[in-house]
Amino acid sequence: MELENDLYTESGWEIKTNTFDPEQTIITGSNFLAGNGYLGYRGTLAEWDKEDYVGCIVTDTYDMADGKWRELCNAPNGLYTKLIVDEQELSAFEGAGETIDYQRELNLKNGVVKRESTWKSDAGSEVELTTERFASYDNLHLLTMDYSFKAKEDTKVTLVTGIDGAVWDLNGQHLKDYQLMEEEDLIAIEATTVEEEINLDVVEGINIIGGRAKTENIIHQDKKILRKLTFDLEAGQEVTLEKFVGIYSSNDVDKPLGAAVNDIATAEEEGYSKLKEKHEQEWAKMWDVSDIEIAGDLEAQVLLRFNLYHNIICTPAHTDKLPIGARGLSCQAYQGSAFWDQEIFNMPMFLYTQPEIAKNILKYRYHTLDGAREKAEDLGYYGAYYPWISGKTGQELCPDFFFENVLTGRKIRNHFNDWQIHISPDIAYAMWHYYQATGDWEFIENYGAEVVFEIAQFLFSHAYFKKDKNRYEIVRVLGPDEYHENVDNNAFTNYQAQYVLDKAVMIYEKLEKENPEQLEKLLSKLELDSSDRENWEEMAELIYLPQPDEDSLLIEQFDGFFELEDATPEEVESRLQDPHEYLGWPVGVATRTQVSKQADLLQLFSMQDRFSEEVMKANYDYYEPRCEHGSSLSPSAHSIIASKVGYLEEAYDYFMESCTVDLYNTNKAIHGGTFIGGVHTAACGAAWKMIVQGFAGLGIAGEELKFNPALPEKWDKIKFNLQFRGKSLIISIAPNKFKVKMKTNQGEEALALNVNGVTKKLNEGESVEFSI
Repeated sequence: MELENDLYTESGWEIKTNTFDPEQTIITGSNFLAGNGYLGYRGTLAEWDKEDYVGCIVTDTYDMADGKWRELCNAPNGLYTKLIVDEQELSAFEGAGETIDYQRELNLKNGVVKRESTWKSDAGSEVELTTERFASYDNLHLLTMDYSFKAKEDTKVTLVTGIDGAVWDLNGQHLKDYQLMEEEDLIAIEATTVEEEINLDVVEGINIIGGRAKTENIIHQDKKILRKLTFDLEAGQEVTLEKFVGIYSSNDVDKPLGAAVNDIATAEEEGYSKLKEKHEQEWAKMWDVSDIEIAGDLEAQVLLRFNLYHNIICTPAHTDKLPIGARGLSCQAYQGSAFWDQEIFNMPMFLYTQPEIAKNILKYRYHTLDGAREKAEDLGYYGAYYPWISGKTGQELCPDFFFENVLTGRKIRNHFNDWQIHISPDIAYAMWHYYQATGDWEFIENYGAEVVFEIAQFLFSHAYFKKDKNRYEIVRVLGPDEYHENVDNNAFTNYQAQYVLDKAVMIYEKLEKENPEQLEKLLSKLELDSSDRENWEEMAELIYLPQPDEDSLLIEQFDGFFELEDATPEEVESRLQDPHEYLGWPVGVATRTQVSKQADLLQLFSMQDRFSEEVMKANYDYYEPRCEHGSSLSPSAHSIIASKVGYLEEAYDYFMESCTVDLYNTNKAIHGGTFIGGVHTAACGAAWKMIVQGFAGLGIAGEELKFNPALPEKWDKIKFNLQFRGKSLIISIAPNKFKVKMKTNQGEEALALNVNGVTKKLNEGESVEFSI
């Protein structure tokens, strides 16, 4: 099936292209990414270098090289390989020989990136080339490539392969003190980061199959260590280079070089096929719980799997100490750091499919609690104010000046780092959501309670009590709509704050009743007492929550929003003098209008099940035409709410818009003068939410798992797996039938399911059906 951008799929499990567009090297490098949560290797060609945006981003290597941006490091490229035929380098670019056939493929089922092409030198020699590579899920420190070439006539071929240490960096050069090393049949580069002095080691080993090199030399060249192998090939002879690359940092192990050497020695012995088989077994386990089947719409099916794939590989599931980056491991944009995206968009898929990974995501916030406390104190508050951009330590990484005025060249002071306070209640919200879905009270006792209490303290310290109105207000903030800063009583923020304060009281009272010793220990650690619980309860009762207007049912996004100019996004964009202008605060063209960057109030509707369908519909009708969708987070919220209010065609359109942000390249790579390219991982996570929370209508009501399903017209059926409170379910939804099966060995307790208001009990090994 043909997709956009010269892409196509055959089975819904792969993305393929037969064209090479040099203008798309940044985009395809991100989309054809191979990754495993520890590293991400960009979808570039083997012969490319830093000028072509080659990248191997490695977790836990945060470093600052320019005095401003602390970001993950790009490791030396251990897969660098180029072929020389008739003294001419093989290249996909025009003017360098002729590429007769060309195909690239990302196999979503196993994360293998493949390239096939036939190349003809200017002297007339033809060579068939096939490459495969993957970032191993069996050994997260291993990159593997199979590089096969076959001559159509007797030909002399030179193969140059090794490690290229001249890397592409966005913000300063992060590596110094390069050491180029040879150890028996292995080669290696060890470099040190400039700020943190982390040792980063890349070790390469090879197997040659199908031929013997006539000559072989090791070349030390500035920041490169390369093998040069020469072959005299007979017509039809195929030679395969198996490359194995081990990557470790001193944050992983004490002796990263030795660890990488040991891994590569083992990999050489096992060989590419065995390593691939073990890697595929791990992917099979992930898809067994994560896949969602869509019948009747192949384009939607492959787009969904593309996004699920990227949500999986961007997540450091191997640890509870690292965040999910807003661009994952596809490049250094957004510093490899977490935003609210992590809990609100990326986590839900894992929460309902692999809850242990969701727990790791939340424990990361527990481990970075001190950074949140430090930020609160620095800004004159107490409790925990989580950073807008959070790396390993939980300290704020968001600079004061994020964008620039492209008309004047002057930096813009954005207050993402000190006014966008909803990050903290969003994290507490996610912790309670985890408890609702898993029933894991032990997590709340050991981790969640401390985080929620500290966030409640921050919210109380930030709020203003208006005595004349007998209410608490939250002022000088910006909500999810980042074009409007310095606003008061943002509805999303206030409702989220009230939700969290209420849950803080519930946790306190449950601990007081069931585990008073644990509560007393926690209160002593945090220097709290019952008066703090009373403060939370009072603020939860008295906080100002903007209510729907009696006639229009509209909820004002923030104080004074309806007094702003009522303009359309098209009108606002027509006022730009430069397409790269930042539209937001303080002087952007959207600031004095009702045009929003992304879903704000509608985002609240997608998270809290407290508003009637009539209220959601009225507000969707009002806010949707005024949304510019300047963020990849926005379409998914619109899709979910459109599903809830019965606008299924719009829900489908927004689903497709969200799922194509990366693959069809619909978002800007540069915004306000800042490079923000790479994979939009929040949109990837949101793909799962739009299906399960949107079209399937998933919700939790007390002990019941509830659904209000409604499928797009063109879909015949969807099918997915769900974990809820330790029980594994298989759910199938057709236009008129909803079926749930519980797998065996799920315990004796029955599960209550509510579908469109009808409740049935389900026991292990049984199935129940509902008419819808």
